[in-house]
Amino acid sequence: MPDLTPDELRRYARHLAIPEFGIEGQRRLKAARVLCIGAGGLGSPISLYLAAAGVGGLGLVDPDVVEITNLQRQILFGQRDLGRKKLEAARDRLLDVNPHLDVRLHPELFNAANAMRIAADYDVIIDGTDNFPTRYLSNDVAVWLRKPNVYGSILRFDGQVGVFAPHLGAPCYRCMCPQPPPPGLVPSCAEGGVLGVLPGLIGTMQALEAIKIITGIGQPLLGKLLHVDTLSMRFRTLTLRRDPLCPVCGDQPSITEPIDYEGFCGIPQASAPVSSSELPTMTVHELKQLRDTGDNHFLLDVREPHEQSICRIDGAVLIPLGDLENRTAELPRDKRILIHCKSGGRSARAVSKLRELGFEDVWNISGGIIAWAREIDPKMAEY
Repeated sequence: MPDLTPDELRRYARHLAIPEFGIEGQRRLKAARVLCIGAGGLGSPISLYLAAAGVGGLGLVDPDVVEITNLQRQILFGQRDLGRKKLEAARDRLLDVNPHLDVRLHPELFNAANAMRIAADYDVIIDGTDNFPTRYLSNDVAVWLRKPNVYGSILRFDGQVGVFAPHLGAPCYRCMCPQPPPPGLVPSCAEGGVLGVLPGLIGTMQALEAIKIITGIGQPLLGKLLHVDTLSMRFRTLTLRRDPLCPVCGDQPSITEPIDYEGFCGIPQASAPVSSSELPTMTVHELKQLRDTGDNHFLLDVREPHEQSICRIDGAVLIPLGDLENRTAELPRDKRILIHCKSGGRSARAVSKLRELGFEDVWNISGGIIAWAREIDPKMAEY
């Protein structure tokens, strides 16, 4: 166990004053290596509080750059970081909080090809993402490497926290949810929205759970799922049990190597894109060309009304995805139907549904209205 320097003894004085924590707990923190997957809404408070608390090594995984929409909740970043790589900005901020921290950057997408390699060097894995593909991958890797997986999720006003660790007698995430949901069924934070302070609350709880696991204090949320409803400020704790039929940690596992789930939850599938015969797709540039030439098409917007109040493409007819099946009488059978949402996930699902219902000439607008704003109409508001 590493010794503490005189500067560290002063820095962590409030920790050392806690009898249940003391110098032994601080030394354990200094010796620990934590991997935080995602440097966004959850990753910001997770990394900031772990850095301030004195975790010795912190790995960050995130391929993105800082955008203005991040600043509403991602407190690692400020106005001056716009356009910078997230991890470079995060490193500067974290070392300013605690220069004793060993920051390791992984500026890449956490996927099946690199997940085991990245996670192998860490003691605790924290899921700070907002998408199902990474959530399932981080769970599976944690099971195989026998490392605790500190889980957190957020959407709108609600959040969840838990610790999955079959090697410690707790279930894994797949015991609760064996497979990812189909595309578009569950909105991401980008589509569904999130109250800016919510990731601060949930991410701080995740950092706390990691500290408890590392130092051995208290009772971590092993086999527990804490649900937080911030509108009523109600906390509910659910007990989870290990599933002997779980495909990853069960008695006879059927999943034994990393899987990429990019096709789920509206996230475009990079490794095996849907062929045009399965899902007719059109770019925003092709859509603009049709509009410029006066093509007789029907442009359908399957977002929610509050989203259309932020920005809209002129002439688009709004029918939210949840209402689509009951409102097909409003759709023409003699025109090409072009469908868009925010970024392409819900519209892809709408195309599939209409084709099942007998509509033949239906097309998904790749990238949705965000791509339209960025590539066609830069004056359009983004959200």
